[in-house]
Amino acid sequence: MATHERETGLITPYGGRLVNLVVSAADRAALIEKAKCLPSVQISARSMCDLELLAVGAFSPLDRFLTEKDYRSVLANMRLADGVLFPIPLTLPVESADGLEIGRELVLRSPTNEMLAVMRLDGVYPWDLEEEATTVLGTTDSRHPLVSEMHTWGRWCLSGPLTVLNLPRHRDLPDLRKTPAEVRSMLVAMGRKNVVAYQPRHPMHRAHEAFTKEAALQIDGSLLIHPVVGFTGHGEDVENYTRIRCYKTLIENYYDSGRTVLNVIPLAVRMAGPRAGLWHGIINRNYGVNHLIVGRDPHSLSVGSLKTAFYDSRDVQQLFLQLESEIGVRMIRHKEMVYLPQSKQYEESGSVARGMDEYIRVSATTVIEDSLFRGTQLPEWFTHPEISQILSDANPPKNRQGFCVWLTGLPSSGKSTIAETLLPMLMAKGRKVTFLDGDVVRTHLTKGLGFGKEDRTTNILRVGFVASEVVRHEGVAICALISPYAHARDQARAMVGRERFIEVFVDTPVSLCEQRDVKGMYTQAKKGEIKGFTGVDDVYEPPRSPDLCINTASMTPDGSARMIIGELVQRGFIAQERRREPKGLPVGAAA
Repeated sequence: MATHERETGLITPYGGRLVNLVVSAADRAALIEKAKCLPSVQISARSMCDLELLAVGAFSPLDRFLTEKDYRSVLANMRLADGVLFPIPLTLPVESADGLEIGRELVLRSPTNEMLAVMRLDGVYPWDLEEEATTVLGTTDSRHPLVSEMHTWGRWCLSGPLTVLNLPRHRDLPDLRKTPAEVRSMLVAMGRKNVVAYQPRHPMHRAHEAFTKEAALQIDGSLLIHPVVGFTGHGEDVENYTRIRCYKTLIENYYDSGRTVLNVIPLAVRMAGPRAGLWHGIINRNYGVNHLIVGRDPHSLSVGSLKTAFYDSRDVQQLFLQLESEIGVRMIRHKEMVYLPQSKQYEESGSVARGMDEYIRVSATTVIEDSLFRGTQLPEWFTHPEISQILSDANPPKNRQGFCVWLTGLPSSGKSTIAETLLPMLMAKGRKVTFLDGDVVRTHLTKGLGFGKEDRTTNILRVGFVASEVVRHEGVAICALISPYAHARDQARAMVGRERFIEVFVDTPVSLCEQRDVKGMYTQAKKGEIKGFTGVDDVYEPPRSPDLCINTASMTPDGSARMIIGELVQRGFIAQERRREPKGLPVGAAA
């Protein structure tokens, strides 16, 4: 295939060759038998995604998780120790390295204990959360989903040569999960040396269609639509299956099959702004791409705790432009497309003469809010009818979607009382509600957990997981927990989905909490009879920018619950009730 690639001019992989870590068929059976007797380490869902892409060469020239020397260099300089540009630290964190010996082999297993790979351990080293978050993400704000997730990572990183026994099993989208080598073969068969990739995070509409087609024609190349379906760590606005159905329907019906490839990539995203933009360029090069459509901030999130952006909207494009010659992938700026009603087509906004043509500036968020979430079909000028139907089927109106109300505050601040008042109000409006109370879940869901920081974090994340499932199935979750740590609350927010998580800070003075404490816990804690009690000898990290702040010293439970209802109405999760005028009395009836 390499010779054919040179003949057609398809760009070589980053570093010159595609790495392949998968054991040969001839050696597989013997290595599996050997692995059964080796010590094991269970890795996370994120690390499993990383391992899969390492194995098939998507991270070429990397052939292992980073050594300590490479890791330190990537943090400081965005380069491996040998000088090769690689902006994201690809590490394998584990909780404990006890019992692991340098030079010995061990088995890497999936979260469900399936055998994945054999590693010969060459290095074990510590990492620092604040250092990595600051240098790679530019923030330690736990509203960034990767920062909040990093609080749950193990404190040691492993590295060493890998032999992959089994790639992770995917029961979904098998026909769209091609390796870099397979995608390269498809692109070579199309006969064009240039390839432009587009990695959409959301369903594509007609503006995206117009721009991607124009980009492919501009370079006389093939087009790779390359959405990410790996581990995100944060709730998706539109879940993967709906997104992929949209892409597949769009491409099968409206794109040239002779120059377009749809492939999904099981990448664990980092949302690291400029660094992530470069990283995606390198990864796509390994799939045969030499041009990448880069939006203003496609690899970051909107805002942090203080409602400010994590990255300047131009940072991704600027860094990519500086280093595009080094990674061998040229950037195509994602330009604004506007709709011209008279000609019924899309054009770049810069090409539309000012004042000469009537046009519609497209805001996907606004169109979707105005149509889809209000129970009406998306307009045909915005998206094709087939796509509109898929989205309509998958997305009920906003007032039928799930959401989570998360009440946090000191012990005895009034969280449960407010929740118990809110619950019947929501049920009276026809919503199905699950109430997850901190005291109750500890008798069932999290029974056996202690009150140290690690166990408290686990408690919050378990409740967050249950809440995310309730919300995903269009239910309402009310969670009333102390939840003292900001990073754990923010990880729960990420699991549920930022737009569906309403954080309510029950901001009650500690003196009033003490008065309300019918269990006498504050008194016992002050006497030293209870250790690690939040508000006395253990920390409570108040939310920096909660969605609502309620002071129960001046507001009743009923008033507090109605305040939450008002917020839900404003967000569209509850329909605004319209009062009917009473019908007049029949003529001649007595008043």
